[in-house]
Amino acid sequence: MTQWRAERLGQLPPYLFVEIDRRKQAAIDAGKDVMNLGVGDPDCATHEFIVDRLASEIRKPNNHRYPVGSGVGEFVDVAIAFFKKRFGVQLERDQITALIGSKEGIGHLPTAVVNAGDGVLIPEPGYPVYTAGTIFAGGVPRVLPLTAAGHWLPDFDAVPADVAENTRLMFLNYPNNPTGAVADVAFFERAVRFAREHDILIAHDAAYSEVFFETKPSSILEVDGAIDNCIEFHSLSKSFNMTGWRVAFAVGNPDAVAALAKVKDNLDSGQFNALQLAAAEALSHADHVDVRAMTDVYRQRRDVVVAALSEMGVQFDTPQASFYVWARCPDGYTSMEMVAKVLDDAAVVIIPGTGFGASGEGYFRIALTVDVDRMREAMERIKSIKW
Repeated sequence: MTQWRAERLGQLPPYLFVEIDRRKQAAIDAGKDVMNLGVGDPDCATHEFIVDRLASEIRKPNNHRYPVGSGVGEFVDVAIAFFKKRFGVQLERDQITALIGSKEGIGHLPTAVVNAGDGVLIPEPGYPVYTAGTIFAGGVPRVLPLTAAGHWLPDFDAVPADVAENTRLMFLNYPNNPTGAVADVAFFERAVRFAREHDILIAHDAAYSEVFFETKPSSILEVDGAIDNCIEFHSLSKSFNMTGWRVAFAVGNPDAVAALAKVKDNLDSGQFNALQLAAAEALSHADHVDVRAMTDVYRQRRDVVVAALSEMGVQFDTPQASFYVWARCPDGYTSMEMVAKVLDDAAVVIIPGTGFGASGEGYFRIALTVDVDRMREAMERIKSIKW
């Protein structure tokens, strides 16, 4: 019998969480209080002033029609103003396009800029969508290793010359998921120089740029001349507790932005106007007290996890940004074994490092997405496990 399944789907990395999902459901069925520290989804509600704007806009008939391709005027204008205030970079209208979440834009970008057989450098451990989008576009994924010794920043000098010369696109992601690492402008300068030498487009995923603790993360577009070979993705999902709203924008090289917009024109009709206007309200109040208060919320949770892992003798780097803690598994445990034991013995869900590529073996990720009291309880449960 014919199987209606494209061969390219077989090239995708295996879904490693089937067994974890099975164990989680079994624990729930057994009546256990399962705590989920796996999913990167803010548990706090979207701020009321954003919800109020949506409630107003959703009743206006003009907003019920097809959206404007590159984005509603107010949303685009506010995003440009936000970028200027936050990063000191002045964007033009042809350097920005609205997205239905940054995941969508990242996934579609290889289709827009990569030809069949082109190499794509993908950081590992890293967000799986970089690989999936590359495969769907007919590109060839090439691993760009991230290591603890390198502070989770890639070493461009270690990229083989033949790989660099056959590379069309390179993904970067800072603040980083899953490691929580942050890159400074000096690193971005090296990245832009490397990409310019080899005629590579950089796609910088900056979804966590507004979730930080000590130092504000930078934009790669702060580097002089970066607009020539960079496109950067910004999302409202994590910054404003709007994951389900699916609103984001891409900025950078006008040719790359136009290519991405052309793919989108042929595959989707843009984000609902009312949602874009609510997103404009969010961006125009990025310094709102409720928005900035989230930094303290995540910092408290981070500190609970850091203290517990320190007591356990676990190796980790204290994250400077994002809402993840990336840590070494106890000696003698693979990532999947570690995660399975935590779920079975403590009824806590965490993510195995191998979910972010083979380079993640030996690590696990904790998401700071439950309230601080539940986080304390979860970590006490993990500490009580006999390893």
